[in-house]
Amino acid sequence: MNDTAFNHANIWTAVDRLAQAHGLSTSGLARKAGLDPTSFNRSKRVANDGKPRWPSTESIARILAATNSTLSDFLSLVEDEKNNTPAQNLIPVIGYAQAGRDGFFDDAGYPIGDGWDHITAPFTDIHKDGIYALEVSGNSMEPLYRAGDRLIILPNAPLRRGDRVVVKTIKGEVMAKELLRQTATKIELKSLNPAHAVITLSLSDVTWMARIAWVSQ
Repeated sequence: MNDTAFNHANIWTAVDRLAQAHGLSTSGLARKAGLDPTSFNRSKRVANDGKPRWPSTESIARILAATNSTLSDFLSLVEDEKNNTPAQNLIPVIGYAQAGRDGFFDDAGYPIGDGWDHITAPFTDIHKDGIYALEVSGNSMEPLYRAGDRLIILPNAPLRRGDRVVVKTIKGEVMAKELLRQTATKIELKSLNPAHAVITLSLSDVTWMARIAWVSQ
């Protein structure tokens, strides 16, 4: 990336695009990050004397943490705006019902086979980790994810407690949960819907588990 990418308009538009990629308004993104809801308002982008006002490094760090994004993801959004072209990189996407069937993933949880559609990724650095998307159906993941939302999955990303993950069991069930705990023999998963209880699975019953990196509408 060259220095011309780092101008006032491109940085602020990258903030806007990060919010949009997660189905949020800029005020919603600020709230999610624990910031004042007006932090990213248009009126806050120019000082009273007319000089450009930049987002602070702390606010950028907090929105990245809140969206489980990396600095590389954010800089990709800056690059997209600098070039004035949308990201044209396509990633495979299927629905949850399809994901439970055989023939769509290998043993490590990477997409294979036929029957995949494609969507444009909300960022450009997609050529790693076998990235793909799952489209939500039904209401089992409300209020966090709703029917039609697309969960963008990184199969090879490291997993940590508190990560939102997709898990496929040997019975073919595919579920989106929060990883509470993982030991050498089992995992504990918290439902994204508070009406559902915490579940414990033996690792021998899990085909694969992968991190949810983004949600795109």
